[in-house]
Amino acid sequence: MKIVRNNKQAYREYFILEKKEAGLSLLGTEVKSLREGHLNLDDAFCKFKGHELFLIKAKISAYSHASFFNHDPERDRKLLLNKRELRQWKTKVMEKGLTIVPLKLYFNEQNLAKVEIALVKGKRLFDKREDLKRKAVQRDIERSQKWN
Repeated sequence: MKIVRNNKQAYREYFILEKKEAGLSLLGTEVKSLREGHLNLDDAFCKFKGHELFLIKAKISAYSHASFFNHDPERDRKLLLNKRELRQWKTKVMEKGLTIVPLKLYFNEQNLAKVEIALVKGKRLFDKREDLKRKAVQRDIERSQKWN
């Protein structure tokens, strides 16, 4: 498995409730650009349009060796999930006010582009502070164990 990009900001900004692996509907030049590592997931999120789920604001840069048949870097990309999974998550998003964000994009063993998406709930400022305190305490414990 070759990881193209992780979305570290998602772990900082959200509580992750559920994770799923989804396929992506991509063009040829997008796949080639992904293999070079040209991807930005910082502002990306997923949105339902009808009964389909789309990846919005994920920027895949234009492929450098393509001719005029290159892709639009910021187009919406369809996520490939089965209907049951889509229905379950759509009801959770509508009822509870949750969000779907991409966590990482990678190529699996069959060299297919996959995106790990998560159903998340936003953190507030005091939640972020608690996480930082917990990480600092854990770091101090590990340091003390290392020296002993």
